[in-house]
Amino acid sequence: MAEPVTSSAPPAKITLHWLESSRAHRILWLLEELQVPYELKTYKRQKSMQADPKLKEVHPLGKSPVIEIESPATSKPLVLAESGAIVEYLTDHCGKWLIPKRYQEGKEGQIGGETESWLRHRFYMHYAEGSLMPLLVIELLVRNIKNAPVPFFIRPITNGIANKIETSFLEKEFELHYQFLEDQLANSPDGGEYLCGNEITGADIMTSFPIEAGNSRSDIKQEQFPKAFAYVERLYQREAYKRATEKIIEIEGCLKKPF
Repeated sequence: MAEPVTSSAPPAKITLHWLESSRAHRILWLLEELQVPYELKTYKRQKSMQADPKLKEVHPLGKSPVIEIESPATSKPLVLAESGAIVEYLTDHCGKWLIPKRYQEGKEGQIGGETESWLRHRFYMHYAEGSLMPLLVIELLVRNIKNAPVPFFIRPITNGIANKIETSFLEKEFELHYQFLEDQLANSPDGGEYLCGNEITGADIMTSFPIEAGNSRSDIKQEQFPKAFAYVERLYQREAYKRATEKIIEIEGCLKKPF
């Protein structure tokens, strides 16, 4: 595996604003993979499960993950939100080894000259939030409809609507995407164990959250999608992932899953 790239430039100070039960944990994991110094600030969710209002002091949307970067090149901290933007920025500057080689030999700069690994990486960086996460958000809304405090004579109606969405849409979509992922893992470049080949990439870190969440569904069976389940377990076994998890357990007492 390639090693993290070092630089002779003065180090930047990175602060991760980490919210419990959120997608911020994969950014903490990324920082551990990159082996760069950082400061970690943790936040609790409110009883309503909304984010801590203090996060709005960092970014107007009040979401997490958010990172602040203090650098000699900037007069004020650079604030980045959205997981994909954060992963791309940090890997561009600190983790080129997490980005596959872009062009095939002799095809540099040509349209269509990219390697399969690079094309997969570009796809999965967007697929994670663009295709998989919307399904999980809809699933959460369906669950909230089922658990909503409505009068008993209304509950059959709300449950009927929720069940219809589940059976006519969610179950089919999850099966479609999991079969796609199973096939992608089976045909990873060079027979690799990751989505883009033999080495982990930023795309694996991005995709880890929705796949892990999907694995918790009762209709997603390990015997049906063994490669997808084994893939997540491989990610769990990475030393950087373990360090990130241990750090949160040390601070918070446990790592709360959002699903």
